[in-house]
Amino acid sequence: MVRYFVALVVTVLAILSQYFVPQLVPAVVPLYANLIGSLAVVYGIPVLAFGMLVGLDPLRRFAKQMPRAAWEGVRWYGLLSVLALAITIALAVVYAIVDPSALKLLERPNPVLTEAASNPWFWVGLSFFIGAVEETIFRGWIFGFWSRRPGASWVVHAFWTSAVFAGVHLYYGQTYGAASPLVYPTLFLLGFAFAATYHASSGNLVIVALLHGINDGSGFLTLVSPDAALAVHYGIVLLGFALAIFQWAFGSPWSPRPPSPTPLGPSGIDPRAPAFFPPPPPPDRPLPPPPPPTQLVRVRHSLEPSRSGSLDGGRRCRDARGPRLGPDDRRRGVVG
Repeated sequence: MVRYFVALVVTVLAILSQYFVPQLVPAVVPLYANLIGSLAVVYGIPVLAFGMLVGLDPLRRFAKQMPRAAWEGVRWYGLLSVLALAITIALAVVYAIVDPSALKLLERPNPVLTEAASNPWFWVGLSFFIGAVEETIFRGWIFGFWSRRPGASWVVHAFWTSAVFAGVHLYYGQTYGAASPLVYPTLFLLGFAFAATYHASSGNLVIVALLHGINDGSGFLTLVSPDAALAVHYGIVLLGFALAIFQWAFGSPWSPRPPSPTPLGPSGIDPRAPAFFPPPPPPDRPLPPPPPPTQLVRVRHSLEPSRSGSLDGGRRCRDARGPRLGPDDRRRGVVG
């Protein structure tokens, strides 16, 4: 447990270091200014920390239950994206009433999109790599560490790990300032959707990595074709929302179904019953009488001498269907 929290702290500090370390230590500015160097610090250090301190066990089921993971991933992504859109609209209405000037902060250019403008297709492809790495860290290790522990509530751990996932995207706060609360609910619900998919599929990371890459890549695709980006993003959202409505109406296709009743034969007997069990008699035929029980007949004690000239030393008991019993049988408990 201690190793897990040490790796978690190292991960958060490594990701946040890109926002304050270059200002505090100017000598490392070239490292963070270089794409490979910044990726090595921001993602390489967390991977090494969790790999050495926690191990690879939370990642072993990364391709588990692919069909179910695809269903759950698209469903949760669409459902919570619609919820995020509703929350964003509600917050925008509140901002328009309380502080309309804050909404103008959303017009500031996104620094990541500005950097990607020179080669957007490269960043579209890079989105899938970064999505895979982030899902390995946040859903595979940070959330997955708790998902298989006895007594752990996946909802609780999905909640706080999604909050950490949203919080480390600090550049939204730096860019949009007072208007950043309009962005963070979407990030939080996105992380929760991926955690729910990981839980429902028993640890699948492939689908959540693909969805993460599509989500980020559609943002960079707006630099090439805004219409295509909207079609990709909202096409998956609408598909997922439709799957959520279908599952609400008809149930999950992955839920266990009750066994169907077995049709009985003409005599009321299950045709799948083993043949070596004798069938019960039809109800209209009377059952045969049971065999008569063994009756013990007590013979009266006689004082007359036997043929051998001696008297019996006790009672004699005869089985109605068996031979006579001698005195020794009484001592053995045959006759009381």
